[in-house]
Amino acid sequence: MPAKGKHRRPKTQRFTRSIAVAGTGGAALALPLMGAAGAHAATPQSAAEKAVQSVPTEKTAVQQKVAEKKSAAKKAGVRTYSVKVGDYLAKIADEQNVSGGWQRLYEDNRAAVGEDPSLIHPGLKLTIGKKAPASSGKPSSAASSPKSSASTKTSQSSNASESANASESAARASEASASTQTAGTSTAGAFSAPVDGAAVGTAYRVAGSMWSSGYHTGVDFAVPSGTPLKAVGAGTVVSAGWAGAYGNQVVIKLADGYYAQYAHLSSLSVSSGQTVSAGQQIGLSGSTGNSTGPHLHFEIRTTPNYGSDIDPVAYLRSKGVSVG
Repeated sequence: MPAKGKHRRPKTQRFTRSIAVAGTGGAALALPLMGAAGAHAATPQSAAEKAVQSVPTEKTAVQQKVAEKKSAAKKAGVRTYSVKVGDYLAKIADEQNVSGGWQRLYEDNRAAVGEDPSLIHPGLKLTIGKKAPASSGKPSSAASSPKSSASTKTSQSSNASESANASESAARASEASASTQTAGTSTAGAFSAPVDGAAVGTAYRVAGSMWSSGYHTGVDFAVPSGTPLKAVGAGTVVSAGWAGAYGNQVVIKLADGYYAQYAHLSSLSVSSGQTVSAGQQIGLSGSTGNSTGPHLHFEIRTTPNYGSDIDPVAYLRSKGVSVG
């Protein structure tokens, strides 16, 4: 009997039913859970898809704007150049391939350079390429009315008058400056010393193996770098630039047919083909080329070439200019 009680059928049936219930309950519970999980998963997936789709669109718009800006800058062809030591307009125009040469470069930068194209200085910003158009501003809706038109014409007439007056004033100032410069030039028939108040260091024709000709072909004025150098007489610049052992040099054909040479300059203020007057600044002294220290090497020649030198001190004295 006890053995039969242990194996009663009702208990087995209840156990089976409980399993079925549990199974049924598990299935019933699983269905809503799976549905909920599916419902929640759909939302982030949809947002992610939208984000992925929007990012390329935004990037494409930004890239397009950058490309448009680059294209506009390229079409404008405008760039900025910062003047360096030893630069002059003809050199810059040649190196930067400026169409129209130094004259075009000067015209495009007249406001920055000033009235004298030779007076550029290190750090000066020059515009190279097509000149940027002047800003005209936004047109006003009232501009079409007769009153606005009349006002515009009056304004233009006033501006033209002011411009003419400004040009006349500039011309008078230029004439006054030229007169002052002429008055300040050394007496002696419009001739000037190449540098003010400097004593001669190494004299002309001093012998030495340091010179390729075996002697000194000019005179040296002991002056610190940056000392202004002047044209000894009126003439035309035939050379302005690098000259090997002479460093940066300027050669001027003077009105009497002789040539004045300035060597080892740190900066040039004139360019080839430019006319100069006596006493006009042509550059700054320095120590470029084969030089043992800052000074001005100065020569007077019968031709623009090396080896045609004459005594520069004697030449200046013949023009009434006293140098020590």
